[in-house]
Amino acid sequence: MKLVIGDKFNSSWSMRPWVLLRHFGIPFDETLIRLGQPDTKAKILEVSPSGKVPCLVTDAGDAVWESLAIVETIAELHPEHAMWPREPAARARARSVSAEMHAGFADLRQNMPMEITTRAPGKGATPEALANIARIEAIWAECLAKSGGPFLFGDFGIADAMFAPVVMRFNTYAPKLSATSLEYAKRVTALPAVAQWIDGARGEAR
Repeated sequence: MKLVIGDKFNSSWSMRPWVLLRHFGIPFDETLIRLGQPDTKAKILEVSPSGKVPCLVTDAGDAVWESLAIVETIAELHPEHAMWPREPAARARARSVSAEMHAGFADLRQNMPMEITTRAPGKGATPEALANIARIEAIWAECLAKSGGPFLFGDFGIADAMFAPVVMRFNTYAPKLSATSLEYAKRVTALPAVAQWIDGARGEAR
């Protein structure tokens, strides 16, 4: 299995499946394509029909693109891991918040892009971005209250991987967060798979 990703510094979509695979100890080959280069598009199109990363190439040679489709595929290939909650109602909530993350929060993405090694407290704090953050905090608070933590649905899973780039944004821009959100963000940041991704971002020449 091969995962084609973009720069660890700012490819938020690539981070999600990479962290999931690393956390669950699933072997894969990593192919990193530097973004913003003259040949970036051509290189990506060799593996991804969408021309975007990430793209998973299965052992059967099938290409799967879009982060949410990739993590769903990984979960199907490895049912021994509870990447989605086993309990049906919790699984439905986890899928809902993951899809909301995948499709929404455009103002946060635009005004507070993921730039892992950057520190810019207060930057990008538009009313629209702050409204997105308020909704994210509400999601986290509800999920943590229902599950009891330490992650959104108890153990780390797909929903947490989907929100991991948001945690990176919060580390960079330091918006005002509740104690619950701050503690959750610290737990995600300290997760070994996330720490490995951050180390990789630090090692990239900018």
